[in-house]
Amino acid sequence: MRFHSLVCLLLTVNGATAFVPSVSRQQHPVFYSTVEADTDASVNVASGNAVNGASSLSAADVNSRLQAQLAKLREKDATSAKLSKEDIKVVFEDDHVIVVNKPAGVLSMSADHPSLAQAVYDHFGSSLDRADKMVVHRLGFDTSGLVILGKTAEAVRGMNTVFRTRKIERTYEALVCGHMEQASGIIHLPLMRDYEFPPFMRVSTEAHQQALLSLEGSDVSKKLLQLPKDSLTKYEVLGKEEVDGQPVTRVLLHSISGRTHQLNVHLAAMGHPIVGDATYGKGGSAAPNGGLTAAEQDQLLPNKSRASDSVQSALASKKTCVHAKSLKFRHPVTKEDVSLSVNTPF
Repeated sequence: MRFHSLVCLLLTVNGATAFVPSVSRQQHPVFYSTVEADTDASVNVASGNAVNGASSLSAADVNSRLQAQLAKLREKDATSAKLSKEDIKVVFEDDHVIVVNKPAGVLSMSADHPSLAQAVYDHFGSSLDRADKMVVHRLGFDTSGLVILGKTAEAVRGMNTVFRTRKIERTYEALVCGHMEQASGIIHLPLMRDYEFPPFMRVSTEAHQQALLSLEGSDVSKKLLQLPKDSLTKYEVLGKEEVDGQPVTRVLLHSISGRTHQLNVHLAAMGHPIVGDATYGKGGSAAPNGGLTAAEQDQLLPNKSRASDSVQSALASKKTCVHAKSLKFRHPVTKEDVSLSVNTPF
């Protein structure tokens, strides 16, 4: 069944526009995934040899890499800060929802370690019987900014609908490596789970989809075998700066599709990883450059201003610079429009 689904996908990709370059008439440059199949290339998913830049791995190899990385992530989770009531900066609160400004260095939710959700539950209360039931979305461990939590079951259901139907506007501010050439633009590249660097994400290419043909859902996590997800990021340059003598660009980011790690992967693929990104930045835990080879970067995202390896290396160990700056949504219970914004801490 898995084989049939992927074959259908690959046939569709070869004849559809999902992976084919398009010419946009918009004022912003739009970058599409354009990695097409090499019709002369053979697909050898059992040998472990590279196939169009992708390597095939056995299920045992994939699971071994996954468990090793999960162990490292658990070690980091254990460092999550415990928040006092004074540490929690409330930006909006009523009887139904509470919006707080999450600091970096704390988990959004966890059953085993201190988390933002548990702190909010303990200090501000909820009609729900557990902290995790308040969660409607999350920010990464190193990401600061606005987080919405539901205080009632009705509010949680309503906010889940808001997020599922994408009737929410989320804006992030970040510092990225190098000086961006374009003042604004759109990055349109599909994302997939990275079987070579699980459990992280990467830009999806046909070669890597072909390599998945050797894996079965009964042997590896089914998330690894999910089809590519269309992903769209809009960016706007706010200014060009320096951090310890290294060039950086301050950008406003709109995660239009809201995929896991979307901003991190798209910016890394563009050659401007987020400053201090220990996962997708230079020398990080995930595949470099969003999983793209240098040739794929040149084909998909031609960019003369791409940050050099030396600049990326110099900024890799800095504090992570990405912040969920603003939110706009229709209140799930009162139906009033809510618009919130907080200052960026860097």
